[in-house]
Amino acid sequence: MRQRILTIIVNNTGDLRMANNKRRCRGCKEYTVAELGLLVNGGYYCNFDCAISYANKNKAKGAKIKHTAQKKGLNDNDKVLRMKCAQKAFNAFIRKRDESDGCISCNKTKDWAGQWHASHFYTTKARGDVRFNEDNCHKSCSICNNYLSGNIGEYRPRLIEKIGTVRFLALTLHKVKSYSCAELKAIELEYQAKIKELT
Repeated sequence: MRQRILTIIVNNTGDLRMANNKRRCRGCKEYTVAELGLLVNGGYYCNFDCAISYANKNKAKGAKIKHTAQKKGLNDNDKVLRMKCAQKAFNAFIRKRDESDGCISCNKTKDWAGQWHASHFYTTKARGDVRFNEDNCHKSCSICNNYLSGNIGEYRPRLIEKIGTVRFLALTLHKVKSYSCAELKAIELEYQAKIKELT
C-alpha cells in the first residue's frame, strides 16, 4: 500500500507552524489539522489506525457487494455459483462453531489477530464427497491453510485427538459424490440456519 505522510513544518523558533485548514478523516469522519494526518491512495486519514480500519472495513464490504450481485443473477441451474454459496455458508459455520478454538494445525490461540479460515483436511478438489463433512473441516489460521497447504503433518494428530479415531477413519472411506443444484441450495440454507442457532 503506497502512502505519503504529510510533515509538520517547524519554524526557526522551534514552534509548530499549523495551517488553518482542516480535513475530514475518511475513517473516523472527524476533522483534524491537515498537516497532522496522512494521505493514502488519495484519501486523507487522521492517523495510520484509521487508514487500516477503513481499508479492512471496505474490503469486507466490497466482497459482500460482489457476492450479493452474483446471487441476484443466480440461475437455479447454475451449479458453479450454487457451489460457491453453499461453500461460503458451510465455511462461515465452521469458523463460528470453532470460534473458541485456536488453529487446528498449530499453536495459535483464538486471540490471534490474523485471519481465520475453514480448513479442509481432505481438500475439496481431491475429496468432494467430504467437502461438507463437519469432521473434515476445522478452524485454521491463514498461514497454515494458505502458505503451508493446511499444515497436514500437524493437522492429522490434532484432528484425531479432536474427533477420535473412529470418526477419523470414517473420513478415509472414499466415495464418489456429485451435488445437484437443489442439494447445494439445501446445504446453503442448512448452514445459514445453523449459524443463526450458534449466534
